[in-house]
Amino acid sequence: MAAPDSFKPFSPEEIQRILPDLQQPAVFMNMTCGWPVLHWTAEHLSDCLSDKLIRFRLGRKEETNMPLFETQCPYVEATLAHFVSWTQDQAGTDEGPFSEYPRSEYWAYADYKYIAMLFQHQPSMFEGVKWSDFGFEGRNGRESTLWIGAEGANTPCHLDSYGCNLVLQVQGRKRWHLFPPEDTVNLYPTRIPYEESSVFSQVDVLHPDLMRFPAFQAARAHVVTLQPGQVLYVPRHWWHYVESVDAVTVSVNSWIELEVDDVARVSEAVTKAVVCALKRTPSDDNTDDWLNPTEEGVASHGENMQYVNLAVRACVQRRRGLCHRDLNQDMRDTRPVKRDSRGQIRKSNDSVRDSVPFSIPFGPHLTPVLCQQESSPETSTKDLEFSSDAAQRTKLTSAVRLHRGEYECSPDLTQCRPCDRADERSGNSSEDYEDPAHTPITTNDLLDCLVHPDVIACVTKLLLERHTGNHRTSAPSQL
Repeated sequence: MAAPDSFKPFSPEEIQRILPDLQQPAVFMNMTCGWPVLHWTAEHLSDCLSDKLIRFRLGRKEETNMPLFETQCPYVEATLAHFVSWTQDQAGTDEGPFSEYPRSEYWAYADYKYIAMLFQHQPSMFEGVKWSDFGFEGRNGRESTLWIGAEGANTPCHLDSYGCNLVLQVQGRKRWHLFPPEDTVNLYPTRIPYEESSVFSQVDVLHPDLMRFPAFQAARAHVVTLQPGQVLYVPRHWWHYVESVDAVTVSVNSWIELEVDDVARVSEAVTKAVVCALKRTPSDDNTDDWLNPTEEGVASHGENMQYVNLAVRACVQRRRGLCHRDLNQDMRDTRPVKRDSRGQIRKSNDSVRDSVPFSIPFGPHLTPVLCQQESSPETSTKDLEFSSDAAQRTKLTSAVRLHRGEYECSPDLTQCRPCDRADERSGNSSEDYEDPAHTPITTNDLLDCLVHPDVIACVTKLLLERHTGNHRTSAPSQL
Protein backbone atom coordinates (compact mmCIF):
# COMPACT_ATOMS: atom_id res chain seq x y z
CA MET A 1 0.00 0.00 0.00
CA ALA A 2 1.34 3.43 -0.91
CA ALA A 3 2.20 5.83 1.87
CA PRO A 4 -0.45 8.52 2.51
CA ASP A 5 1.98 11.35 1.67
CA SER A 6 2.69 9.84 -1.75
CA PHE A 7 -0.74 10.88 -3.06
CA LYS A 8 -0.61 13.45 -5.83
CA PRO A 9 -3.81 15.06 -7.13
CA PHE A 10 -2.43 15.18 -10.70
CA SER A 11 -0.30 12.73 -12.64
CA PRO A 12 2.72 14.04 -14.60
CA GLU A 13 0.77 13.44 -17.82
CA GLU A 14 -2.20 15.47 -16.55
CA ILE A 15 0.01 18.44 -15.62
CA GLN A 16 1.67 18.33 -19.03
CA ARG A 17 -1.81 18.61 -20.51
CA ILE A 18 -2.73 21.47 -18.13
CA LEU A 19 0.30 23.77 -18.41
CA PRO A 20 0.09 24.69 -22.13
CA ASP A 21 -3.54 25.75 -21.64
CA LEU A 22 -2.93 27.84 -18.52
CA GLN A 23 -3.12 31.46 -19.65
CA GLN A 24 -2.95 32.92 -16.14
CA PRO A 25 -0.92 32.24 -12.98
CA ALA A 26 -2.14 29.35 -10.86
CA VAL A 27 -1.12 27.60 -7.65
CA PHE A 28 -0.70 23.83 -7.41
CA MET A 29 -1.53 22.36 -3.99
CA ASN A 30 -0.46 19.01 -2.53
CA MET A 31 1.95 18.21 -5.37
CA THR A 32 5.18 18.28 -3.36
CA CYS A 33 4.39 16.04 -0.39
CA GLY A 34 7.35 13.74 0.13
CA TRP A 35 9.86 16.02 -1.60
CA PRO A 36 13.07 16.21 0.51
CA VAL A 37 13.45 19.86 -0.51
CA LEU A 38 10.67 20.77 1.93
CA HIS A 39 13.23 20.28 4.71
CA TRP A 40 15.54 22.90 3.18
CA THR A 41 15.07 25.59 5.81
CA ALA A 42 17.74 28.27 6.10
CA GLU A 43 19.06 26.52 9.21
CA HIS A 44 19.24 23.14 7.44
CA LEU A 45 20.97 24.65 4.41
CA SER A 46 23.40 26.42 6.72
CA ASP A 47 24.44 23.04 8.11
CA CYS A 48 24.76 21.58 4.61
CA LEU A 49 26.85 24.44 3.22
CA SER A 50 28.90 24.98 6.37
CA ASP A 51 31.41 27.83 5.80
CA LYS A 52 30.66 28.32 2.10
CA LEU A 53 30.42 32.05 1.28
CA ILE A 54 27.32 33.27 -0.54
CA ARG A 55 26.71 36.69 -2.04
CA PHE A 56 23.81 38.60 -0.49
CA ARG A 57 22.13 41.65 -2.01
CA LEU A 58 20.92 44.27 0.46
CA GLY A 59 18.35 47.04 0.32
CA ARG A 60 16.82 49.60 2.64
CA LYS A 61 13.35 49.16 4.06
CA GLU A 62 12.04 52.48 2.83
CA GLU A 63 9.56 53.84 0.32
CA THR A 64 11.22 55.73 -2.53
CA ASN A 65 8.62 55.51 -5.32
CA MET A 66 11.36 54.00 -7.49
CA PRO A 67 12.40 50.36 -8.02
CA LEU A 68 15.63 49.27 -6.37
CA PHE A 69 17.54 47.58 -9.17
CA GLU A 70 20.35 45.12 -8.55
CA THR A 71 22.88 47.59 -9.93
CA GLN A 72 22.02 49.99 -7.09
CA CYS A 73 22.37 47.55 -4.18
CA PRO A 74 25.26 46.94 -1.78
CA TYR A 75 26.49 43.34 -1.55
CA VAL A 76 28.18 41.25 1.13
CA GLU A 77 29.83 37.83 1.13
CA ALA A 78 28.62 35.77 4.08
CA THR A 79 27.74 32.25 5.17
CA LEU A 80 24.16 31.18 5.73
CA ALA A 81 25.04 30.91 9.42
CA HIS A 82 25.88 34.64 9.41
CA PHE A 83 22.56 35.35 7.69
CA VAL A 84 20.50 33.27 10.14
CA SER A 85 22.21 34.92 13.12
CA TRP A 86 21.56 38.36 11.63
CA THR A 87 17.84 37.66 11.08
CA GLN A 88 17.53 36.44 14.67
CA ASP A 89 19.49 39.34 16.19
CA GLN A 90 21.89 36.90 17.79
CA ALA A 91 24.97 38.07 19.67
CA GLY A 92 28.03 38.76 17.54
CA THR A 93 26.21 40.05 14.45
CA ASP A 94 27.49 43.55 15.22
CA GLU A 95 30.93 42.31 14.15
CA GLY A 96 30.08 40.03 11.23
CA PRO A 97 29.61 40.75 7.50
CA PHE A 98 26.17 42.27 8.17
CA SER A 99 27.43 44.58 10.92
CA GLU A 100 27.00 47.74 8.81
CA TYR A 101 23.40 46.88 7.97
CA PRO A 102 20.95 46.98 10.93
CA ARG A 103 18.19 44.45 10.39
CA SER A 104 15.61 47.06 11.35
CA GLU A 105 16.68 49.17 8.36
CA TYR A 106 17.83 46.62 5.76
CA TRP A 107 16.79 43.37 4.13
CA ALA A 108 19.17 40.79 2.62
CA TYR A 109 18.62 38.43 -0.30
CA ALA A 110 20.66 35.50 -1.62
CA ASP A 111 18.80 35.41 -4.92
CA TYR A 112 19.15 33.42 -8.11
CA LYS A 113 21.69 30.94 -6.68
CA TYR A 114 22.15 27.93 -8.95
CA ILE A 115 21.70 24.77 -6.90
CA ALA A 116 24.09 22.94 -9.24
CA MET A 117 26.87 25.36 -8.22
CA LEU A 118 25.97 25.60 -4.53
CA PHE A 119 25.99 21.83 -4.10
CA GLN A 120 28.44 20.80 -6.80
CA HIS A 121 30.20 18.58 -4.24
CA GLN A 122 26.91 17.24 -2.86
CA PRO A 123 25.04 16.06 -5.99
CA SER A 124 22.67 14.00 -3.86
CA MET A 125 20.99 17.32 -2.94
CA PHE A 126 19.74 17.64 -6.51
CA GLU A 127 17.31 14.77 -5.94
CA GLY A 128 15.49 16.78 -3.28
CA VAL A 129 13.59 18.61 -6.04
CA LYS A 130 11.33 16.37 -8.14
CA TRP A 131 10.02 18.32 -11.11
CA SER A 132 9.41 14.94 -12.73
CA ASP A 133 6.15 14.92 -10.73
CA PHE A 134 5.12 17.81 -12.99
CA GLY A 135 5.94 15.82 -16.11
CA PHE A 136 9.48 17.13 -16.67
CA GLU A 137 11.32 13.83 -16.59
CA GLY A 138 14.91 14.10 -15.46
CA ARG A 139 14.56 17.68 -14.21
CA ASN A 140 15.48 18.20 -10.57
CA GLY A 141 17.47 20.61 -8.43
CA ARG A 142 20.30 20.67 -10.94
CA GLU A 143 18.14 22.82 -13.22
CA SER A 144 16.77 25.01 -10.43
CA THR A 145 17.74 28.12 -8.50
CA LEU A 146 17.57 28.82 -4.77
CA TRP A 147 16.28 32.07 -3.22
CA ILE A 148 16.85 32.89 0.46
CA GLY A 149 15.66 36.22 1.81
CA ALA A 150 14.84 38.21 4.91
CA GLU A 151 11.55 40.01 5.47
CA GLY A 152 11.18 42.81 2.90
CA ALA A 153 13.62 41.27 0.40
CA ASN A 154 12.26 41.79 -3.08
CA THR A 155 12.83 41.42 -6.80
CA PRO A 156 12.00 44.45 -8.99
CA CYS A 157 9.00 44.04 -11.26
CA HIS A 158 10.05 42.35 -14.49
CA LEU A 159 9.07 39.80 -17.10
CA ASP A 160 11.14 36.85 -18.29
CA SER A 161 11.92 36.86 -21.99
CA TYR A 162 11.91 33.08 -22.31
CA GLY A 163 9.65 30.34 -21.05
CA CYS A 164 7.58 30.07 -17.89
CA ASN A 165 8.37 29.52 -14.22
CA LEU A 166 7.51 26.90 -11.62
CA VAL A 167 8.20 28.21 -8.11
CA LEU A 168 8.12 26.06 -4.97
CA GLN A 169 7.83 27.82 -1.63
CA VAL A 170 9.84 25.97 1.03
CA GLN A 171 10.06 28.20 4.12
CA GLY A 172 8.07 31.31 5.02
CA ARG A 173 5.76 33.13 2.63
CA LYS A 174 6.32 35.26 -0.44
CA ARG A 175 3.86 37.65 -1.98
CA TRP A 176 3.74 37.75 -5.77
CA HIS A 177 2.29 40.76 -7.62
CA LEU A 178 1.63 39.64 -11.20
CA PHE A 179 0.53 41.62 -14.25
CA PRO A 180 -0.61 40.13 -17.58
CA PRO A 181 1.39 40.72 -20.80
CA GLU A 182 -1.30 43.17 -21.94
CA ASP A 183 -0.15 45.53 -19.16
CA THR A 184 3.32 45.94 -20.67
CA VAL A 185 2.49 49.42 -21.95
CA ASN A 186 1.28 50.41 -18.46
CA LEU A 187 4.47 49.19 -16.76
CA TYR A 188 6.93 51.36 -18.71
CA PRO A 189 9.39 48.64 -19.76
CA THR A 190 13.13 49.34 -19.72
CA ARG A 191 16.27 47.36 -20.58
CA ILE A 192 18.50 49.33 -18.20
CA PRO A 193 19.77 47.59 -16.18
CA TYR A 194 20.39 45.11 -18.97
CA GLU A 195 19.87 41.40 -18.49
CA GLU A 196 19.38 39.13 -21.47
CA SER A 197 16.46 37.19 -20.03
CA SER A 198 14.59 40.03 -18.27
CA VAL A 199 12.67 43.18 -19.11
CA PHE A 200 12.28 45.48 -16.10
CA SER A 201 9.54 47.96 -15.20
CA GLN A 202 10.44 51.54 -14.31
CA VAL A 203 7.53 51.62 -11.85
CA ASP A 204 7.66 50.86 -8.14
CA VAL A 205 4.46 48.82 -8.29
CA LEU A 206 3.79 49.09 -4.54
CA HIS A 207 4.38 52.85 -4.33
CA PRO A 208 4.03 54.18 -7.89
CA ASP A 209 4.96 57.70 -8.90
CA LEU A 210 1.84 58.45 -10.92
CA MET A 211 3.12 61.84 -11.97
CA ARG A 212 5.88 60.13 -13.95
CA PHE A 213 3.97 56.96 -14.84
CA PRO A 214 0.28 57.86 -15.20
CA ALA A 215 -0.58 54.85 -17.40
CA PHE A 216 0.15 52.56 -14.47
CA GLN A 217 -3.29 53.46 -13.12
CA ALA A 218 -4.74 51.18 -15.80
CA ALA A 219 -2.64 48.16 -14.73
CA ARG A 220 -4.26 45.23 -12.93
CA ALA A 221 -2.27 43.37 -10.27
CA HIS A 222 -2.98 39.73 -9.53
CA VAL A 223 -1.63 39.09 -6.03
CA VAL A 224 -0.91 35.75 -4.39
CA THR A 225 0.74 34.96 -1.06
CA LEU A 226 2.54 31.67 -1.63
CA GLN A 227 2.61 29.25 1.31
CA PRO A 228 5.19 26.50 2.03
CA GLY A 229 4.65 23.42 -0.12
CA GLN A 230 2.71 25.29 -2.80
CA VAL A 231 3.94 25.65 -6.39
CA LEU A 232 3.16 28.77 -8.40
CA TYR A 233 2.99 28.58 -12.18
CA VAL A 234 3.94 31.87 -13.87
CA PRO A 235 3.06 31.86 -17.59
CA ARG A 236 5.38 33.28 -20.19
CA HIS A 237 5.66 37.09 -20.29
CA TRP A 238 3.67 37.71 -17.12
CA TRP A 239 5.21 40.56 -15.15
CA HIS A 240 6.00 39.85 -11.50
CA TYR A 241 7.22 41.67 -8.40
CA VAL A 242 8.12 39.38 -5.49
CA GLU A 243 8.53 40.27 -1.81
CA SER A 244 9.38 38.18 1.26
CA VAL A 245 6.66 38.38 3.90
CA ASP A 246 8.23 36.49 6.80
CA ALA A 247 11.50 36.85 8.73
CA VAL A 248 13.17 34.20 6.54
CA THR A 249 11.96 32.77 3.23
CA VAL A 250 13.34 29.97 1.09
CA SER A 251 12.05 29.11 -2.39
CA VAL A 252 13.13 27.08 -5.40
CA ASN A 253 12.55 28.31 -8.95
CA SER A 254 12.79 26.38 -12.19
CA TRP A 255 12.57 28.19 -15.51
CA ILE A 256 11.04 25.94 -18.18
CA GLU A 257 10.62 26.46 -21.90
CA LEU A 258 7.53 24.52 -22.92
CA GLU A 259 8.40 25.01 -26.58
CA VAL A 260 11.37 26.62 -28.31
CA ASP A 261 10.60 30.27 -29.04
CA ASP A 262 13.05 31.17 -31.79
CA VAL A 263 11.45 34.57 -32.41
CA ALA A 264 12.07 35.53 -28.79
CA ARG A 265 15.72 34.55 -29.19
CA VAL A 266 16.04 36.77 -32.27
CA SER A 267 14.39 39.64 -30.38
CA GLU A 268 16.82 39.25 -27.47
CA ALA A 269 19.79 39.07 -29.83
CA VAL A 270 18.73 42.32 -31.50
CA THR A 271 18.14 43.99 -28.13
CA LYS A 272 21.54 42.93 -26.83
CA ALA A 273 23.32 44.25 -29.93
CA VAL A 274 21.59 47.65 -29.67
CA VAL A 275 22.02 48.05 -25.90
CA CYS A 276 25.68 47.04 -25.86
CA ALA A 277 26.51 49.22 -28.89
CA LEU A 278 25.02 52.36 -27.30
CA LYS A 279 26.09 51.76 -23.70
CA ARG A 280 29.70 51.03 -24.65
CA THR A 281 29.93 54.37 -26.45
CA PRO A 282 31.57 57.02 -24.19
CA SER A 283 29.50 60.11 -23.44
CA ASP A 284 28.84 62.42 -20.49
CA ASP A 285 25.45 60.88 -19.72
CA ASN A 286 26.58 57.29 -20.28
CA THR A 287 28.44 56.53 -17.06
CA ASP A 288 25.79 54.59 -15.12
CA ASP A 289 26.18 51.00 -13.94
CA TRP A 290 23.94 49.49 -16.61
CA LEU A 291 24.86 45.78 -16.71
CA ASN A 292 22.97 43.61 -14.25
CA PRO A 293 25.24 41.58 -11.93
CA THR A 294 23.63 38.38 -13.25
CA GLU A 295 25.30 38.99 -16.64
CA GLU A 296 28.82 37.62 -17.07
CA GLY A 297 30.18 40.55 -19.04
CA VAL A 298 29.82 42.82 -22.05
CA ALA A 299 30.16 41.06 -25.40
CA SER A 300 31.82 42.80 -28.34
CA HIS A 301 29.74 44.07 -31.24
CA GLY A 302 31.14 41.29 -33.43
CA GLU A 303 30.06 38.66 -30.91
CA ASN A 304 26.60 40.19 -30.63
CA MET A 305 26.15 40.25 -34.40
CA GLN A 306 27.23 36.63 -34.55
CA TYR A 307 24.53 35.91 -31.95
CA VAL A 308 21.98 37.75 -34.12
CA ASN A 309 22.94 35.69 -37.18
CA LEU A 310 22.78 32.40 -35.30
CA ALA A 311 19.37 33.25 -33.83
CA VAL A 312 17.93 34.29 -37.21
CA ARG A 313 19.26 31.18 -38.92
CA ALA A 314 17.84 28.90 -36.25
CA CYS A 315 14.45 30.62 -36.49
CA VAL A 316 14.32 30.38 -40.30
CA GLN A 317 15.42 26.74 -40.31
CA ARG A 318 12.83 25.84 -37.71
CA ARG A 319 10.10 27.58 -39.71
CA ARG A 320 11.13 25.70 -42.84
CA GLY A 321 11.07 22.45 -40.86
CA LEU A 322 7.55 23.19 -39.63
CA CYS A 323 6.41 24.00 -43.18
CA HIS A 324 7.91 20.72 -44.41
CA ARG A 325 6.12 18.86 -41.62
CA ASP A 326 2.81 20.54 -42.44
CA LEU A 327 3.27 19.69 -46.13
CA ASN A 328 3.85 16.04 -45.30
CA GLN A 329 0.78 16.11 -43.08
CA ASP A 330 -1.30 17.57 -45.93
CA MET A 331 -0.04 14.80 -48.24
CA ARG A 332 -0.98 12.18 -45.65
CA ASP A 333 -4.43 13.73 -45.38
CA THR A 334 -5.00 13.13 -49.11
CA ARG A 335 -4.72 9.37 -48.69
CA PRO A 336 -7.91 7.26 -49.04
CA VAL A 337 -10.00 7.43 -45.89
CA LYS A 338 -12.19 4.86 -44.23
CA ARG A 339 -15.92 5.50 -44.22
CA ASP A 340 -18.74 4.03 -42.20
CA SER A 341 -21.94 2.40 -43.52
CA ARG A 342 -23.48 5.86 -44.05
CA GLY A 343 -20.51 7.10 -46.06
CA GLN A 344 -19.20 9.34 -43.27
CA ILE A 345 -15.45 9.56 -42.66
CA ARG A 346 -14.43 7.50 -39.67
CA LYS A 347 -12.47 9.40 -37.03
CA SER A 348 -9.51 7.84 -35.31
CA ASN A 349 -9.41 7.71 -31.53
CA ASP A 350 -6.79 10.50 -31.59
CA SER A 351 -9.05 12.74 -33.64
CA VAL A 352 -11.96 12.17 -31.31
CA ARG A 353 -9.81 12.88 -28.26
CA ASP A 354 -8.37 16.09 -29.76
CA SER A 355 -11.83 17.32 -30.73
CA VAL A 356 -13.03 17.23 -27.10
CA PRO A 357 -12.53 20.66 -25.47
CA PHE A 358 -10.05 20.51 -22.60
CA SER A 359 -11.23 22.01 -19.33
CA ILE A 360 -8.54 22.94 -16.80
CA PRO A 361 -9.42 21.10 -13.55
CA PHE A 362 -9.48 24.08 -11.19
CA GLY A 363 -10.44 23.15 -7.67
CA PRO A 364 -8.88 22.51 -4.26
CA HIS A 365 -5.62 21.27 -5.81
CA LEU A 366 -5.23 23.91 -8.53
CA THR A 367 -6.22 27.49 -7.75
CA PRO A 368 -6.15 30.23 -10.41
CA VAL A 369 -4.96 33.71 -9.49
CA LEU A 370 -8.13 35.58 -10.42
CA CYS A 371 -9.51 39.07 -10.40
CA GLN A 372 -11.73 40.22 -7.54
CA GLN A 373 -15.02 39.59 -9.26
CA GLU A 374 -14.01 35.92 -9.54
CA SER A 375 -12.78 35.52 -5.96
CA SER A 376 -14.62 34.52 -2.82
CA PRO A 377 -15.08 36.54 0.39
CA GLU A 378 -13.58 33.68 2.39
CA THR A 379 -10.24 34.12 0.65
CA SER A 380 -9.94 37.75 1.71
CA THR A 381 -10.69 36.83 5.33
CA LYS A 382 -8.06 34.10 5.29
CA ASP A 383 -5.41 36.39 3.85
CA LEU A 384 -6.06 39.03 6.52
CA GLU A 385 -4.93 36.51 9.11
CA PHE A 386 -1.46 36.38 7.53
CA SER A 387 -0.97 40.08 6.89
CA SER A 388 1.36 42.52 8.59
CA ASP A 389 -0.18 45.39 10.54
CA ALA A 390 0.50 47.82 7.71
CA ALA A 391 -1.07 45.49 5.15
CA GLN A 392 -4.11 45.03 7.39
CA ARG A 393 -4.64 48.77 7.57
CA THR A 394 -4.41 48.95 3.78
CA LYS A 395 -6.98 46.20 3.40
CA LEU A 396 -9.36 47.79 5.88
CA THR A 397 -9.12 51.00 3.88
CA SER A 398 -9.77 48.97 0.72
CA ALA A 399 -12.84 47.42 2.32
CA VAL A 400 -14.23 50.88 3.08
CA ARG A 401 -13.62 51.95 -0.53
CA LEU A 402 -15.28 48.79 -1.78
CA HIS A 403 -18.28 49.52 0.43
CA ARG A 404 -18.47 52.95 -1.19
CA GLY A 405 -18.45 51.33 -4.60
CA GLU A 406 -14.79 51.90 -5.44
CA TYR A 407 -12.95 48.97 -7.04
CA GLU A 408 -9.84 47.77 -5.24
CA CYS A 409 -8.62 44.40 -4.03
CA SER A 410 -6.37 43.30 -1.21
CA PRO A 411 -3.37 40.98 -1.66
CA ASP A 412 -4.42 37.37 -1.49
CA LEU A 413 -4.48 34.16 -3.42
CA THR A 414 -7.23 35.00 -5.89
CA GLN A 415 -7.46 38.77 -6.02
CA CYS A 416 -6.33 41.64 -8.15
CA ARG A 417 -6.56 45.39 -7.74
CA PRO A 418 -6.39 48.46 -9.87
CA CYS A 419 -3.41 50.58 -8.95
CA ASP A 420 -3.49 53.77 -6.89
CA ARG A 421 -5.52 56.57 -8.38
CA ALA A 422 -3.99 59.87 -9.42
CA ASP A 423 -5.85 61.77 -6.68
CA GLU A 424 -4.28 59.48 -4.04
CA ARG A 425 -0.68 60.36 -4.81
CA SER A 426 1.56 60.88 -1.83
CA GLY A 427 4.55 63.17 -1.94
CA ASN A 428 3.84 64.43 -5.46
CA SER A 429 2.63 67.91 -6.27
CA SER A 430 2.57 70.28 -9.20
CA GLU A 431 5.57 72.03 -7.69
CA ASP A 432 7.66 68.92 -8.31
CA TYR A 433 6.62 68.74 -11.95
CA GLU A 434 9.31 69.44 -14.53
CA ASP A 435 8.39 70.56 -18.03
CA PRO A 436 9.46 67.76 -20.43
CA ALA A 437 10.39 70.40 -23.02
CA HIS A 438 13.28 71.49 -20.81
CA THR A 439 14.41 67.96 -19.88
CA PRO A 440 17.39 66.70 -21.93
CA ILE A 441 17.04 63.37 -23.70
CA THR A 442 19.61 60.92 -22.38
CA THR A 443 21.14 57.80 -23.87
CA ASN A 444 18.89 55.72 -21.63
CA ASP A 445 15.81 57.63 -22.83
CA LEU A 446 16.81 56.83 -26.40
CA LEU A 447 17.41 53.19 -25.52
CA ASP A 448 14.03 52.86 -23.80
CA CYS A 449 12.43 53.81 -27.11
CA LEU A 450 14.72 51.80 -29.40
CA VAL A 451 14.44 48.55 -27.44
CA HIS A 452 10.81 48.90 -26.34
CA PRO A 453 9.19 45.45 -26.77
CA ASP A 454 6.85 46.75 -29.48
CA VAL A 455 9.73 48.27 -31.46
CA ILE A 456 11.88 45.18 -31.12
CA ALA A 457 8.96 43.00 -32.26
CA CYS A 458 8.65 45.10 -35.42
CA VAL A 459 12.41 45.03 -36.07
CA THR A 460 12.49 41.26 -35.55
CA LYS A 461 9.66 40.80 -38.06
CA LEU A 462 11.43 42.96 -40.64
CA LEU A 463 14.73 41.18 -40.07
CA LEU A 464 13.20 37.74 -40.55
CA GLU A 465 11.35 38.88 -43.67
CA ARG A 466 14.55 40.35 -45.10
CA HIS A 467 16.52 37.20 -44.35
CA THR A 468 13.92 34.97 -46.05
CA GLY A 469 13.56 37.28 -49.07
CA ASN A 470 9.93 38.17 -48.29
CA HIS A 471 10.57 41.85 -47.62
CA ARG A 472 9.91 42.78 -51.25
CA THR A 473 6.34 41.51 -51.14
CA SER A 474 5.31 42.19 -47.58
CA ALA A 475 4.86 45.50 -45.83
CA PRO A 476 6.07 46.02 -42.26
CA SER A 477 3.53 46.10 -39.50
CA GLN A 478 2.73 49.52 -38.11
CA LEU A 479 3.53 50.17 -34.45
